[in-house]
Amino acid sequence: MLKQFIKYVSQNMLGMLGMSCYILADTYFISKAVGSDGITALNLVLPVYNLIFAIGAMIGVGSAIRFVVERNQKKKDAESYFFHALLCSTLISIIFIAVGLFWPDRLIALLGGNPQIIAVGKSYTRIFMLFTPFFMWNYICNAFVRNDGSPSIAMSATLFSSLFNIVFDYILMFPLGLSMAGAALATAFSPLIGILICCIHFRSSRCTIHLRPAVPSLRRLIHSCQVGVSAFVGEFSSGVITASFNMIILSLASNIGVAAYGVVANTSLVAISLFNGIAQGSQPLVSQYYGKGEKKQVCSVLKMALVTALGLALILLLVVQTCAPAIASVFNKEHDPQLATYAENGLRIYFVGFLFAGINIVGTAALSAVESVKAAFAASIMRGFAAILLFAFLLSALYGMTGVWLAFPAAEFVTIFITLCGLRKYTKSTPSVTKE
Repeated sequence: MLKQFIKYVSQNMLGMLGMSCYILADTYFISKAVGSDGITALNLVLPVYNLIFAIGAMIGVGSAIRFVVERNQKKKDAESYFFHALLCSTLISIIFIAVGLFWPDRLIALLGGNPQIIAVGKSYTRIFMLFTPFFMWNYICNAFVRNDGSPSIAMSATLFSSLFNIVFDYILMFPLGLSMAGAALATAFSPLIGILICCIHFRSSRCTIHLRPAVPSLRRLIHSCQVGVSAFVGEFSSGVITASFNMIILSLASNIGVAAYGVVANTSLVAISLFNGIAQGSQPLVSQYYGKGEKKQVCSVLKMALVTALGLALILLLVVQTCAPAIASVFNKEHDPQLATYAENGLRIYFVGFLFAGINIVGTAALSAVESVKAAFAASIMRGFAAILLFAFLLSALYGMTGVWLAFPAAEFVTIFITLCGLRKYTKSTPSVTKE
């Protein structure tokens, strides 16, 4: 079991790390080509990007979990989950395409952009929103391939799509001089690479996934999304946090503060991706053992995942405390001392939260995998919305920018009690594993 755990988790961590790297690459290249206004524009529209990924994650991960559990329970309808997930995500994508096509400037203004930032970010927003279906399909294909026993292909799909994005970020933005539009085009085409690589598994003899046509069903969609809600909140919470922090920081430190938060937020995506890798790597194993009723194996996988998350959090905290000035300087093209100060302080305080966030990310994914919907939902909502928003407004009013950075550790600390309470019966090998 340990060998299988290491294989699944390490490959998913590499895949998720690759996914986060292209967002960092976007931030880096935009900082070089456009400066702090580009980072501000990117950070303002990032919540929309998070929402697209969150919907894809909820439908993809939720449908993939239902597929594995019901397949192990020999239910015939399990085969139609893949087609249904693709179809529902396509229908939902129409809303994003319409907004991107007709109202990208209004969207940026709604998110807090002034005319200067709207001019910088309009083309970027329009382009990536037009490619919404591909982002969602890529997440769905990746989740099904991973849950169907091919984590190596899922990892390769993520890594190569990210590599494509990074390479074409540079080519389109600098040699071809397309600036923000070039960054958007590189990002928009990258999921196509991931989908094509996933097709390697779909065409193999090992594949048990079938594209069986199904009529759109709201009931089935909700049934899938119930166990995918932690994946949704995990992705969308980043967008909610970013949007809320942008509003608060604009009032405290104007565009320079938002640019500094862009550095902190985009760097933290690397950490979040690693914890998501642990969560998504362990989730198929938990679902598999849970579907077979093998209680001790569920317990063992959960313990290994939680210990791995805590160890990783300690390493990341040490690295950031030591290297904060170097990290901030990478994205500070103008060498603005105020931007550097904000970003360095933010990195050091913000990353303390991962001592608790790692447990929460891995824990909520595990709770979804064992169909413990109530506990997963409660922990996800607490860390993704309720606690983080409460502490953001409260602590920023008391301590200014320092309070903004403290909000994340405070929210994750409060949430960890809910997560551990939900996991308690699953981390003991003697009690039976029961559905809520």
